[in-house]
Amino acid sequence: MLQPQLSAIGILVSVLLLSCAPPDSQQPRSSNVTAPADAMSPALHALFEEEWRSRLARDPLFASNQGVTDYNDRLPDVSPATQQRHLDEDRSFLERLAGMDRAALSAGDRTNYELFEFVVGHRAALAEYRPYRIPILSDAGFHMSVQRMYESMPFRTVDDYERYLSRLRAIDGYFEQNIANMRDGIATGFTQPRAILEGILPSISGAIVEDPQESTFYTPFRSLPEHFDDAAVERLRDAGSRAIAGTVVPAYRQFLTFFTDEYIPGARETLGASSLEDGGAYYEDLTRFFTTREDATPDAIHDLGLSEVARIRAEMEDIIRQVEFNGTFADFIEYLRADPQFYVDDPRQLLKEASYIAKKIDGQMPAFFRTLPRMPYGVQPVPDEIAPNYTTGRYWGAPTGGRRGGYYMVNTYALDKRPLYTLAALTAHEGVPGHHHQNALRDEIEGIPDFRRAFYPHAFGEGWGLYSEKLGIEMDIYETPYDHFGRLSYEMWRAVRLVVDTGIHYQGWSREQAQDFLADNSALSLHNVRTEIDRYISWPGQALAYKIGELTILELRDRAERELGERFDIRDFHDAVLLSGGVPLDILEREIERYIERAGAAQEAADQR
Repeated sequence: MLQPQLSAIGILVSVLLLSCAPPDSQQPRSSNVTAPADAMSPALHALFEEEWRSRLARDPLFASNQGVTDYNDRLPDVSPATQQRHLDEDRSFLERLAGMDRAALSAGDRTNYELFEFVVGHRAALAEYRPYRIPILSDAGFHMSVQRMYESMPFRTVDDYERYLSRLRAIDGYFEQNIANMRDGIATGFTQPRAILEGILPSISGAIVEDPQESTFYTPFRSLPEHFDDAAVERLRDAGSRAIAGTVVPAYRQFLTFFTDEYIPGARETLGASSLEDGGAYYEDLTRFFTTREDATPDAIHDLGLSEVARIRAEMEDIIRQVEFNGTFADFIEYLRADPQFYVDDPRQLLKEASYIAKKIDGQMPAFFRTLPRMPYGVQPVPDEIAPNYTTGRYWGAPTGGRRGGYYMVNTYALDKRPLYTLAALTAHEGVPGHHHQNALRDEIEGIPDFRRAFYPHAFGEGWGLYSEKLGIEMDIYETPYDHFGRLSYEMWRAVRLVVDTGIHYQGWSREQAQDFLADNSALSLHNVRTEIDRYISWPGQALAYKIGELTILELRDRAERELGERFDIRDFHDAVLLSGGVPLDILEREIERYIERAGAAQEAADQR
C-alpha cells in the first residue's frame, strides 16, 4: 500500500492529489519516458495550472512533497471557513470545465479533461460530508504527517532552517484547528468508532519526549551543513530545541489529553460509515471513488468478494495437500502462525530477508518491463513510534527534488507476527514490480500535465500492487510451497477486504465478525488481523480498491494475450498499463484497447514488408 497523504481537506478526501504545470520553484524532473505529442488546449491547461497553484497553497505539506518550496514555512489551514472556501473554489473549477467544448479537444486533452473531472468532482462530492472532522486513521493522521515533513524540505541554507523552524512553531495552531474540527465531529456524531481508538494512542504519546534532541523533529539539526559558522549552528540548534520543547511537545500533550479525555469518551459506539448522518450515501460515494467505477455498488462488491474467497480457498487447500500436512485448514494456519521456522528474532534479519528478495526481483525486471525508472528505492524499518498500530509494510514515495529515493517500509515490531512466507509477496507489492516501479515511472513521464503524476487512483495503484504479487510467480520469486501459500494468503487478504469492508460499512457487521472472517481465511497473524480490520474500519472504502483493480488488469492482460497471440509481448503490455500514469479503470481499458490495435497493426505492417 502507498503511504496516504494527509491534506487540508480531511483524511478521507486528501487522497485526491492533484497537480498541473509546476511553479517556478519546483525542481525539474528527469525522465526516460515521453508521452506522445498532442495538441493542447490553452484554456484547459490554464485551468489545470490555476487549480494546481490553489492546491499547493491549500496544502503546504503536499507542496513540499512535490518539490515546491514557496510554502515551506507554513502548515495547512484546516478551519471550517477555509474548507468551505476550498469547496466553493472546486465547484467553480468544475463549472469552468463543463463550459469547455470537450468534443473540440484533442484525444490527449479529452483524457486530461476526464481525469481532472474525476479528481475535482469526487473531491467536491466527498467534501460535502465535511470529512475534515475525522483527520485521523488507525495508522495515519495529521499528527503523524508532520513528523517526517523534513524529508521533503531542503536544508542547504540558514533560511531553509528558518522555514522549518516556522513550521515547528506553527504546529500548536495546526493541532488546535484539528482538535476543534474533531470536537465538531463529537458534537455531530461524525467520529472514528470508539472501538479502534486505543490503538492510536502510541502514535500520539510516542512524540512526547523529555529531551528535545531525541525527537524525530530534531533530525535536521543533528547534521548541519559544514559551511555554516559555529554561531549559526549553535543558534539554530538552540532554536530547534526550544521550538520542540516549547511548542511541539506541548501540542502533542494537549492532543493526547483531548484524545483520552474527550475524543474516546465522546466517540460513536457504532462501527460502519453507514451509521453516520447520510452514511449510506457517503459510503456509496466512497465506493465509487476508491474503485473508480461509477456503476460499483457495495452489495455487488460483497458478492464478488465471497466468490473470490471461495476460489482462493480451493487453491490454498491444494498447497496444504502438496506439503502433506496432516490436519485441517485451521490447523495448518495455526501451524504457520506458531512454528518458529517461519520467523526471525532480529529486526535486521527481517530487513535483510526483504532486501534479498528485492534484489532478486530487480534482476528479473528487464525480462518483464521494457521501460525502467531511474529513481532507486531502499528498504527501511517502520519508525518505532508508529510501528505498533502500523500495517505490515508500505511504500513511501520519493519527494520530488528530495534527497532520498523511495522507501519500502518493513514493520519490524512484534517479529513473531511477521512471517517470512509472506515477505516475497509483500516485497513485490510495495517495491518492484509494484508501487515503487509504478510510481517512479509515473513521476518520470514527460509530455503530460503534472496532475497526472500527483493523482493516485487507488483501484489502479493498489490493483497494480496486487497484480505484481501474482506476476511474482512468473518472476520465480516464490521459492517454497509456503511462499506460494503466503502469496495466496495475501490474495485472500485482499478478497476478504471486499467482504469485510462492505460488511462493516454497509451491512452492519461487527468488528469481531470481520476479524474472525479474515483470521479464518488467511494466514495473517492475529496481530495483523486486528490492525488491518481497524484500518478498514477507520478508512471506509479504500480496501475495495485492490481486488477490483487487480481483476481488471488480469482481465485486460487475458484479452490482449487472446487477441494478439504470438504478437503479445509482456513488456509492451506492462508499458501500456503504466506509461500514462494512474488512471481510472475505464480509461485504462481504453488504453489497452488502443495498445492491442497498435500492436496488431504494427505486426500486420511488418508481415507485409
